[in-house]
Amino acid sequence: MPPLAGQPGHGPTAVLRNQPARIVHGCIQGGYNDVYELICPSCGDRPDLDYFEVPPRLRWLRGPHTLEEGLAAYHGHLGLAWSTRIAPEASGPD
Repeated sequence: MPPLAGQPGHGPTAVLRNQPARIVHGCIQGGYNDVYELICPSCGDRPDLDYFEVPPRLRWLRGPHTLEEGLAAYHGHLGLAWSTRIAPEASGPD
């Protein structure tokens, strides 16, 4: 039995992608939105389906998310550590 959501090893095929404006017959139409969605085939989602073609529990998982929210959701869903801290830029010698 595969690990549950939130456990390490869950959803090896999960992806965070820029949300398409629309998917018709498995093809993207109208470009992309400025939001991201988490798609996890291990939870029963399929990337060829439009947002409105999946059940509400998968819409909740998909988002929409900002990029930072999406990365946090992706890592949390897969049971991976994630920090929202941005590393300070490396500075050269003084």
